Amino acid sequence: MAGRTQEPRGFPRQVLESGQSLLVLFAGVLLVAAVAQTAANGVRDVQAALVFGALIAFGELLRLNMPGDREAAPIATAGALAYALLLRVGDHMAVVGAQQVIAVAAIGMIIGALPHLAVGRPARLAGMAARLLAVACVAGVFRPLADGTVIARHWWSELPVMISLVILAWLVEAVIAALIRADALRGRFGVTLLDELRVQLPLGSAIGASALLIVFAAEVMGLAAVAVFTAPLLVTQVALRRYTGIRATYLQTVRALARVTEIGGYVEPGHSARVSRLAVTVGRELGMSEPELLQLEYAALMHDIGQLSLRDPIPGGATVLVVGDEQRRIAEYGAEVIQQARVLDSVADIVRRQSDPCRPADHSPPPPLSSRIIRAANAFDDLVGSSVESTRSAAAVERLSLDTASEYDPRVVEALSRVVSRRSVVGA
Repeated sequence: MAGRTQEPRGFPRQVLESGQSLLVLFAGVLLVAAVAQTAANGVRDVQAALVFGALIAFGELLRLNMPGDREAAPIATAGALAYALLLRVGDHMAVVGAQQVIAVAAIGMIIGALPHLAVGRPARLAGMAARLLAVACVAGVFRPLADGTVIARHWWSELPVMISLVILAWLVEAVIAALIRADALRGRFGVTLLDELRVQLPLGSAIGASALLIVFAAEVMGLAAVAVFTAPLLVTQVALRRYTGIRATYLQTVRALARVTEIGGYVEPGHSARVSRLAVTVGRELGMSEPELLQLEYAALMHDIGQLSLRDPIPGGATVLVVGDEQRRIAEYGAEVIQQARVLDSVADIVRRQSDPCRPADHSPPPPLSSRIIRAANAFDDLVGSSVESTRSAAAVERLSLDTASEYDPRVVEALSRVVSRRSVVGA
């Protein structure tokens, strides 16, 4: 199974690529239509278009990767939203059509993405398309209102409409991102959407606030407001980049620590990584949230670290073959080691309870779901190892199914069976 550990490839990847292609195609058609109409009608307020276009390009150049391999371009998004909501620049009205807003935003995004392509980075067209569609929704609703007489020329009547449209843009981008992630990870859309909203809420609030500040400050300061009120968002983006880097380093450290048992010959090479990926996939199948999946990943990577307490390694590192008391002693020692970090207490508890049966004989509370998942995933990999034979995988699942009365959670084994079946189809 070592060669199949990334799980949803093949058919799921085709579904994902098809959905992303449709999204990018729709955004491309929108871009062509917007540019054509803008060229036919002529560009209004060229100076504002150039300033906001440059800001959007600069934001795309500085786009960042957030936790969960998410992409964000806070400055570009704030600039595009501000341009879509712009009412006045200094002492004159900003008469900008929705099509011009879309054209300027799209061209700015493309220009900002070119340096990434030049150095071999991925284009991330789906993310750009999602941001463009969100801006298009705002421009399509607000520009007719702003260019007409629907909105009174007072900030207290304009602000509620703007806030509502900023929230709309945030929701549109979050829903599109959740659809893409749900297809990519074969997760439940409801859970994926909640994760997306939770992750994007702080940054989305900063983006929306920056866009609104630029809009209202432009009336007093002119286009200089674009630079002044982009600076706080730039600081926020730098902080987010550092946080993402620290989190990535933290995960790499945990992975390196997990390999100690492999280097010492206590488990087979690749065992911890396989169990981790399988456990996370099963957890996602059961609808676990992203923070829960992160804890599950940490615990699964370090689930066998307690084997370092053994005088003689277990043959093949297969803890499923040893008696329950020995399994619990290994889990307890591993939990004690993890607790020394002082920041992974919940992970230590998951590791400690991984050897407990799903239905304890003394009627005590069952172990956490993450512990039950690791128990099943570890047993499966102990029986299958790096083999990709579907018959061997099926036999391992069947063996686990025979112990669902007390040892293994039936729901977990059923989810594991579905995951293994999908892998078998992909590998066929």
